[in-house]
Amino acid sequence: MKNSTTDDLAHIREMMERSSRFISLSGLSGIVAGCLGLFGAAGAYGLMRQSGMDYFDKGGKTYDALLGQQLLLLALAVLILAVLFGVYFTVAKSRRLDLPIWTSTTKKMVVSLLIPLIAGAFFCAALFVNNHFELIAPSLLVFYGLALINVEKYTYSDVKILGLLELSLGLIAGFIPGLGLVFWALGFGVLHLLYGLILYKKYN
Repeated sequence: MKNSTTDDLAHIREMMERSSRFISLSGLSGIVAGCLGLFGAAGAYGLMRQSGMDYFDKGGKTYDALLGQQLLLLALAVLILAVLFGVYFTVAKSRRLDLPIWTSTTKKMVVSLLIPLIAGAFFCAALFVNNHFELIAPSLLVFYGLALINVEKYTYSDVKILGLLELSLGLIAGFIPGLGLVFWALGFGVLHLLYGLILYKKYN
C-alpha cells in the first residue's frame, strides 16, 4: 500500500511538472547552437582577415560598410539555423515524450523570452547604425542572458545558470570591447556546447 501511494504521488508530481513547465527543450539543440556559434565566430574572423583587418591587433579597429554588412548577414544566418535546429529537436523530443508543444506555459515562455531579445535587437541595431560595432557582441550577450534568466520559471532551472553566465560574459566584454568576438565564441559557442551536453545527459 505504501509503495502504491508513493508511486501515485510521484506520478502526480510528474504531471504537475509537465503542466507547469516546458520540458521539451533538447540538449541536442544546445549542442548544435554551440557548434554554430563557434563556426560563426570563425567565419567572422575569416571575413575580417579577408578585409585586411588583424582582429587581435591592439590598435583601433575600423569596420567598413561592406564588412559590417557581411558580419550582420553571417550573424543572422547563424541565428536562423540555430532557431530552426532548436525547433526541430524540440518538436522531436515532444513527440517522443508524447507532450503537447503549444501550451499556455509555452506561450508565456515565448513572450518572456522575446521581450528582452526584441529590446536587445533594437539596441544592437542602434549600435550598428551608429558604427559602434565593438559593443554589439557584449550587448547581445547581456540581453540574451537576461532573456534566459527571464524564462527560467517556465522551464529547467539550468537555463538560469546559463543566463547568468551569458550575462556575466557580456558585462565583462563591455569593458574589453576589442575582444567581443572572443567573448561571442565563449558565450554562444562554448557555453552552449557545455549546456547542451549537460541538458542532454540529465533530461534526454
